[in-house]
Amino acid sequence: MSWLFFAGKHVYKLKKPFHHDIIDYRSPSARRRYCESEFRLNRRLAADVYLGVVPLTCDRAGRLALDGDGRPVDWLVKMQRLDSALTLESRLQNGSFDAADARGIIERLVPFFSEAARPHWTPAGYTRRLAKLVKVTAHELSRPEFGLDRARVDGIATDLRKRIRAHAGLLGARVREGRIVEGHGDLRPEHIYLTRPPTIIDCIEFDRALRLRDPIDELSFLAMECERLGEPASDGWLFDAYVELGDDDPARPLIEFHKAQNAFVRAKVAIWHLDDPDTGAAGPWVARANEYLRIARCVLARSGD
Repeated sequence: MSWLFFAGKHVYKLKKPFHHDIIDYRSPSARRRYCESEFRLNRRLAADVYLGVVPLTCDRAGRLALDGDGRPVDWLVKMQRLDSALTLESRLQNGSFDAADARGIIERLVPFFSEAARPHWTPAGYTRRLAKLVKVTAHELSRPEFGLDRARVDGIATDLRKRIRAHAGLLGARVREGRIVEGHGDLRPEHIYLTRPPTIIDCIEFDRALRLRDPIDELSFLAMECERLGEPASDGWLFDAYVELGDDDPARPLIEFHKAQNAFVRAKVAIWHLDDPDTGAAGPWVARANEYLRIARCVLARSGD
């Protein structure tokens, strides 16, 4: 959805005139608004990284400049450049992520979750949202042009809906206890830098509803991605620290449900790249979507009810 420009110590992020589903960046005013939201929201967990929103200007001679004297024609988020070797993704790939790192991430996130805004949801409303997410995701994954296995998609969706019904009491209790918060929304290993304390970037800025999540949903997503990248112990490290530090002891069936649902949604996000020719050949994205579907199926199978 964006281009990134690496310029010495800084990175500039320019949003594409992109439109898909709930995201609409087609006008300069919309791109400015979402740049400002991205700056504000990401300073919650990365205040030293997000430096501001700067205009791309054009003078009377047609020359473009960052924050120049001409009229603004677009807007960019200005960020401090970080060392990619410090990402959790990099540490997972070289096998150096450990329990101490996981605890550091939880120490960073627990106060963030504790201080976050909370929606006024009902238990029934929460389960309806989860069921709708499954329905919409299955519909997108079943588009004929994507060529994914329809029976596989339908089987995962059916099992996820079954879990929502079976665990309605546990899910409702999370709402009644005030556990749902305005969190990050996209807690992936490439967004976490293992600085001291950890720096977490690139939250979802374009839709508040996607940031409204149970912390165990966010952490299940992260654990699932860590396992995908080769560290099966990450689940225990993350949730042991969370139970100790977070005044919360979530039921294991909910963790497994959220892992599977997040893998299902990530399959949808991966296959959506086929809608944009700028994102390269289709093959790797189809393979990535199938990888996530395999993960969702495996999680559901091993955690059967």
